[in-house]
Amino acid sequence: LIPKQAGRGADAVVLDLEDAVPAAAKVDARALARAGAQQLLEADGPQVWVRVNAVPSQWFAADVAEALPAGLTGVVVPKVEEPEHVAVAAAALATAGLTGCGLLAGIETAAGVLRADHLLTDPVTHAYFGAEDYISDLGGVRTDHNTEVLYARSRVALAARVGGVHALDQVVTDFGDDQRFLDDAAQGAMLGYRGKLCNHPAQVALAHLAFTPAAAEVERARALLAAYDQAAAAGQAAIAFDGQMVDEPLARQARDTLARAQEA
Repeated sequence: LIPKQAGRGADAVVLDLEDAVPAAAKVDARALARAGAQQLLEADGPQVWVRVNAVPSQWFAADVAEALPAGLTGVVVPKVEEPEHVAVAAAALATAGLTGCGLLAGIETAAGVLRADHLLTDPVTHAYFGAEDYISDLGGVRTDHNTEVLYARSRVALAARVGGVHALDQVVTDFGDDQRFLDDAAQGAMLGYRGKLCNHPAQVALAHLAFTPAAAEVERARALLAAYDQAAAAGQAAIAFDGQMVDEPLARQARDTLARAQEA
């Protein structure tokens, strides 16, 4: 399965040593992940990341020492709950000679969400919110409408923004329901996430659709900025555009839309 991922259209591929691998298979999985990651890197396709086991686990140190090839884009560290976890992970990567790797922190427990503002800062470069593990840890009930994770999901997005960390939205485990994925991704985009974790290749195109501004949205942003910039040059701080009062905050939103379109 691993070589096929280079052509799936994803921006990044994550090879998982944590939840996808039972305890008895952890040792064999390291060699497979290392070889698979190297193969993907040589294919010169998407970014390649490896998700290791959590820092406090018995497998973390060996995962870093044995499963991560040179040139890896980054390492995903799940269930980050305290600053010490970040420090230990960064030190382990440095010892392994992987100082150029990105560090993606999984915020997916009650403690991690509560301390997100202390966790999502340098040297962490990326983060994801894990709704399923969070609800399991909290003892709540998972639903399709996401009300039970709204606070935590928002808190992680906010902490990531303040810390200058790229935030990735939660997975949708039902990979057979495209509309549910699109609705869930739309919620994530509204909360400030810039991308989404996918657990099936069929979700990749949906994620691109959800997080890429539509052509009409881009054209409106361009027209709004043209009118606003012209007015600003004439000394006006606010204008009426398309029945809406537009000042700097709305102009900033329009610039963000164009930036997201350019990134896509």
